Amino acid sequence: MQSVIDQAVQVRLIATAPGSHSVPAVLHYHPADPLAVRISFPPEISLDGAAVDWAFARELLADGLESSSGSGDVRVRPLGGDRTVLEFHVEDGVAMVQVVTADLRRFLDRTYRAVPAGSELLDVDRGLAALLGDA
Repeated sequence: MQSVIDQAVQVRLIATAPGSHSVPAVLHYHPADPLAVRISFPPEISLDGAAVDWAFARELLADGLESSSGSGDVRVRPLGGDRTVLEFHVEDGVAMVQVVTADLRRFLDRTYRAVPAGSELLDVDRGLAALLGDA
């Protein structure tokens, strides 16, 4: 059984008010969900005081390190050579954070060692069985 990959990172929250500030976040990857990565933010950065988790395609993150990627709720783009911007779009607005690109590359390298690109097999039969139960 392959284990979950978690990596703590510092992100710089880009705010509309003057000045941005650093907050902790955690990147997650689970080989059982090989196409997705997740990032978790602490409750203190959200308007409602709840922890915030986003899931998006691992390929989107990888592509966004090289050039602007994404057209939906999550967008990723390089910012200079050493930072990457993650944008999270919701009905009420956009949250943007900067992450050190080397941290993202290190995380992605670990995920690709666990599940190489192109070998992401999903167990469709087991997923359907879980959804349908005894039906």
